[in-house]
Amino acid sequence: MHPAPSVIVFTVLSGLGFGYLAFLGLGLPTVTGWSAFFCFALGYAMAIGGLVASTFHLGNPQRALKAFSQWQTSWLSREAWLSVGALVFMGLYGFCAVFLGKLIAPLGLIGAALSVATVFATAMIYTQLATIPRWNHWLTPLHLVSLSLAGGAVLALQWRAAFMLLVIAGVVQILHWVLGDRRFAERGHTIETATGLGDIGKVRMFEPPHTGTNYLLKEMVYVVGRKHAQKLRVIAFIGMIVLPVAIVLITPASPYSAGAAILCFLVGTFASRWLFFAEAEHVVGLYYGKRTERSQASNAS
Repeated sequence: MHPAPSVIVFTVLSGLGFGYLAFLGLGLPTVTGWSAFFCFALGYAMAIGGLVASTFHLGNPQRALKAFSQWQTSWLSREAWLSVGALVFMGLYGFCAVFLGKLIAPLGLIGAALSVATVFATAMIYTQLATIPRWNHWLTPLHLVSLSLAGGAVLALQWRAAFMLLVIAGVVQILHWVLGDRRFAERGHTIETATGLGDIGKVRMFEPPHTGTNYLLKEMVYVVGRKHAQKLRVIAFIGMIVLPVAIVLITPASPYSAGAAILCFLVGTFASRWLFFAEAEHVVGLYYGKRTERSQASNAS
């Protein structure tokens, strides 16, 4: 898949923002007054900033409101409704914390649950796509949710939870890479199955379907060399897991250590999310011989 910057920013920032809001909804940390104001402002800035970034990938951003109309069948629509619900409940919870000095637990718990559900719905947008085998399995929602909560725990200065969640996110990330690398082959997708001509023998492309580029090639097909992918995986894992874990283990919880840890986390997560899209192979690429190109690029690397 084409790694569109707007979607990468959306999934990373909104995931981190809603993960942080989830911890705030649980009263972690317990803040009121101006301290609460700055905490909620940070969470809302990331969550809303990510949601706004997602609209830049739409062909007609002015039609974004139509996403709310298909909640019965669309995970995108469910994500839209869940995000609004999370922001409303967390807004009420934050208002009481800032201006009334009270933490109303039911509001916070509902807001926290909706925040996590929003990230899960975002993950399900990709998980449901059977045409992209790398995403189409149970590890994808666990991957996005675990990273969201791990980053939220770091921002919330919950060092013990941050350590455990970062370790879990690291294990899930490795599994997502390892299992994802063989998902396409395990699903048995080939040019023979794509064309339905496998019964008569081996199929090869005579000419490409188009002489130039088109929407499918632009959005659904992207080839990244194996050597470059491996380098980015190392960078991503060190940035989003190894360095934050080291900071959590070595330094006491403070805004400064959290800032350093979250900076490393963001660099690594952006690299991981770029690979999340760049390495995702859509079956439509078989019609253009891109599966062969990918194999050649991997072997050459």
